[in-house]
Order: sequence, then structure tokens, then C-alpha cells
Amino acid sequence: MLGRNILSRAILLRTLKNAANNRNQIRNDSHGVWSYRVPPPLPKKATIFQAEILGGLCWWWILYHIATEPEHIYGEWPYVDPSTWTDEELGIPPDSQGPLKK
Repeated sequence: MLGRNILSRAILLRTLKNAANNRNQIRNDSHGVWSYRVPPPLPKKATIFQAEILGGLCWWWILYHIATEPEHIYGEWPYVDPSTWTDEELGIPPDSQGPLKK
């Protein structure tokens, strides 16, 4: 009984030491570095630079086309001046009718 207890403790300690040494393992399926309960490795500076350039290019594209082609946002119909609408089109009764007539 004592021998079995010592043997199981030795196996447990060896397993824990091996687990502590293998905190980061490289996977062989080309998905990058695998990490468990530790922060992932930081990306390369070139990758960050490429992402910033691509993000800047996307925002330039969006803002340029908003400034030069606003009809994509506002619509392609002509703007109607509201001062040209008649009372009939607006649903307003003539001044000679209603409770406030003179």
C-alpha cells in the first residue's frame, strides 16, 4: 500500500514537471503558435504595419467616396425645395376655412 502511494506520487510529480515545461507548444497543422493560460505571442511589426496600411486605405476609400459621391448615402433623387409646395399638397386648409378664420 505504501509502495503504491509513493509510486503514484512520483508519477504525478513527473507529469506536473512535464506540464510546466510545455507551456507553449507549436502545433504542426500550420495554424500558428498555441498557448494555454498565457498571453499569445505578439504579432510581428511588419504584420502590424501592413494592417495599419490596409486599414488606412479602407478608410480613405470610404471617406473619398462619401465626399465625391454622396448620392450613395442620400439617394439619387433631386432635392425638392419645400417652399414650392402648395397648401393643398401639404394638407393645409385655406385661410378662409377653419376655426381661426377672420
